[in-house]
Amino acid sequence: MSTAPPLDLSRFARHRLLEGTTPIQHLPRISRQLGGVELFVKRDDLTGLGGGGNKLRKLEFLIAEAQAAGADTLLTVGARQSNHARLTAAAAAKAGLVCELVLTRSVPRDDEDFVHNGNVLLDGLLGATVHDVADPAAAMPFLQHRSASLRAAGRTVYVAPFGGSSAVGCLGYANAAAEILSQAEALATRFDRIVLPNGSGGTQAGLVAGLLAMGRDPRVVQAYTVLSPAEKARGLTWGLAQQTLERLQPGRKVPADAILLVDGQIGGGYGLPTDGMREAVRTMASLEGLLLDPVYGGKAFAGLLQDVRAGKFAKGAKLLFLMTGGLPGLFAYRRAF
Repeated sequence: MSTAPPLDLSRFARHRLLEGTTPIQHLPRISRQLGGVELFVKRDDLTGLGGGGNKLRKLEFLIAEAQAAGADTLLTVGARQSNHARLTAAAAAKAGLVCELVLTRSVPRDDEDFVHNGNVLLDGLLGATVHDVADPAAAMPFLQHRSASLRAAGRTVYVAPFGGSSAVGCLGYANAAAEILSQAEALATRFDRIVLPNGSGGTQAGLVAGLLAMGRDPRVVQAYTVLSPAEKARGLTWGLAQQTLERLQPGRKVPADAILLVDGQIGGGYGLPTDGMREAVRTMASLEGLLLDPVYGGKAFAGLLQDVRAGKFAKGAKLLFLMTGGLPGLFAYRRAF
């Protein structure tokens, strides 16, 4: 195979949170059960800090930006069981920053497990102050008011974007694209699809921008939307990919068809369980011993299983599923299983 052109990110400030390259592993039992395709996983759940997960790749660049601005306090917003919020708290603790989280009740659940267990339990253990804002529409006004109050008190505040998804945060997944290409070369293989969930859009946007910057076809990346309808998610993701590519290679444009996004797995709404998600989580756990989260990975893997069974991938296709982490969320969804 041809060597992937290097992606030089040395000019961007980075606060190291990952211990190294996350492994790619074959899923032999699921592959045999499905027949016709070979499934692999990129283990971005094995990033270590704070319970692991894909947001740490973004936070390496976001924390560095906060430090460059002289910040002593880190704020962000998310849903009650936000993986991004948990890992922001962990990254802040590691970097010696005060962390405050604005968490919304955007999922209509009020059982004890959902409100107090899972990610939100870990938020407190990691030292973050949690602000419980019931109405999602009130989250940003509250965040802005809290930021102003802290600044008036003499604090230097950095506000991390929702899901870590800004052009700065997306650099983490541009770097992951280079990592995947390097690993594929070492394995003497080529992945026909890199499959993942799309929530705030930053993970897919970073992969697309990174592949384009290295002269590769970004349409190898396919995401299943778990938060917004496909057209809305596609527009948001394209915009983030364009902003990220502009940082990597000023003047380059992201093609209009670069964002491959599939609808149909949201079910009743963001964070609400589906039968497909339950089956996907159980399949991955019982056949391969790996644990998917119920909000992102579970729904995306459900979409992948459905499409493989429907014959939407060529016989012999090599599919790489990106495990984005979020294991603590399973404990908040005990009732769903």
